[in-house]
Amino acid sequence: MEQRIGSSSQPLEGAGFDPAFIPGLTSPASAGRTGDDGPEKEPEVAEAESDEESAAEREAPAAASPAEPEEDAPVDGPVFEASDRRAKMVADHRGVRLSLDDQECEFRWDEIGAVETATARFGKRYTVTVHTPDRRWYPIEIEAPARSRFAEWDSQLDAVLDAYFEEDAD
Repeated sequence: MEQRIGSSSQPLEGAGFDPAFIPGLTSPASAGRTGDDGPEKEPEVAEAESDEESAAEREAPAAASPAEPEEDAPVDGPVFEASDRRAKMVADHRGVRLSLDDQECEFRWDEIGAVETATARFGKRYTVTVHTPDRRWYPIEIEAPARSRFAEWDSQLDAVLDAYFEEDAD
């Protein structure tokens, strides 16, 4: 009789096994991937794209580069930020960013279906859950310095959601 050593099942793929599978998660690409895995551009297309880029560079003013994003530009809108020793949440004009220890994820406003908050009946845990349109949810618990901060955090988060989330829904 012939026996095989090891498992005969195929490795599973998906969010439970590959953190890079989750949309919005900013983690390094899988180790098995290389630059050769992607589709190759034809030489004519690559040349045309480089010609367009050089023409855009000539037309752009010297003060601003077209490749540089304007993320550092100050925005007058509301900002919500809450953190404890492990977790941090920031909601501003760019979207919602969650981080727990060394894991981070970022959601633009068009990637968010709903934002839900909950407080523990006892204790000082403030839970924010980001729901996406594809029925996934990403909760984060932040320990508040005092239960009195819950009302303050709720009002700050509501101000951010009113300013940015409702705009994109229309």
